Amino acid sequence: MNRNPFITFGYEGPEYFCDRQHETTELTSLLMNGNNVVLISPRRMGKTGLLYHCFGQEEVRKRYTTFIIDILSTSNLSDLVVTMGKAILTQLMPSGQRAIAKFTRAVSSLRPTITMDPMGNANFSIEVTQLGAPEYSLEQIFKYIEEADRPVLVAMDEFQQITCYPEKNVEAVLRTYIQRSRNSTWVFSGSSRHLLSEMFLAPSRPFYASTSMLSLECIPVGTYSEFAVSLFRRNGKDLDIEVPQMVYKKFDGVTWFMQKVMNRLYSETGNGQICDVSMVEDTIKEMVEGNGAIYTDLLYQLAPRQKELLIAINKEGKAESITGGKFIKKHSLQSPSTVQTAARALVDRQIVTFNQGTYEVYDKFFSMWLASR
Repeated sequence: MNRNPFITFGYEGPEYFCDRQHETTELTSLLMNGNNVVLISPRRMGKTGLLYHCFGQEEVRKRYTTFIIDILSTSNLSDLVVTMGKAILTQLMPSGQRAIAKFTRAVSSLRPTITMDPMGNANFSIEVTQLGAPEYSLEQIFKYIEEADRPVLVAMDEFQQITCYPEKNVEAVLRTYIQRSRNSTWVFSGSSRHLLSEMFLAPSRPFYASTSMLSLECIPVGTYSEFAVSLFRRNGKDLDIEVPQMVYKKFDGVTWFMQKVMNRLYSETGNGQICDVSMVEDTIKEMVEGNGAIYTDLLYQLAPRQKELLIAINKEGKAESITGGKFIKKHSLQSPSTVQTAARALVDRQIVTFNQGTYEVYDKFFSMWLASR
């Protein structure tokens, strides 16, 4: 049985990766010429896939050791160190015991435990042995990178997360280590444009004027549509080109949501059959309603003022000036300060995004569910 070619998680190779030719060339060129890069785009637009795609280019694989480290789930410097250590070890696994032993010797303050599950997959757990000294572990990790046999490319995904740490000097510490490194080049990727812009463009911040900036936009509708049709036909199915065009419009060109819907449409289309526009609405409705229990629980967890603001933002689609009198009056909200507090909570919980003065419900399926209530 052929696998579903519409990948919704991870990176499975260039044959399942849509376009990004210009971005791949630009990012690869910047890194191979020694430029640290900030990569910004909304979440689920395909940043991580682009990083794996760039690091998988033959010219990169031949010359560099590469690490991709997702720090979204970290909440302090100790978490960051453990996450970096675990990510590096995981990506060293295919290189064998010698490479792993070299890392564990270099970073002696991290104690890794490797176990195998019944399926033969390796599971890591790591702890900092020198309690209260994550700074020392961080120093050892950078020393390992500096002494690596080949130049190193490191991508730190959702980099804006470090602004939430209780330690106030993390930006300065990382900037110092990275500035001193002669054997590594870095990508700082993230989904919060305003936070990353402040970090890298404000003269008062440690990372000011230290990187090139690259913004990731939507894949053109024509390019994505042709990609979707080719995946269907390559696997003995057919696709009306109006289908991906329709899906693209409904989800504003956000890659993950389009892939999720196309994945379902592909699974519902038999070999030798054609997927046409008559299937789209019902498929999306089923997917949205299938998450209904989760969305109901999410609403229940929100404070009343947060819930009111969420509904108001969703009605607008893209909401601006939410503390202004016009918006507050239109949606029967309370004071500007109440709205501001509720907005901050919704953004912190990543239910709503805030970019370039505009608030928007992050999960497109959740937005559709809210609109149907």
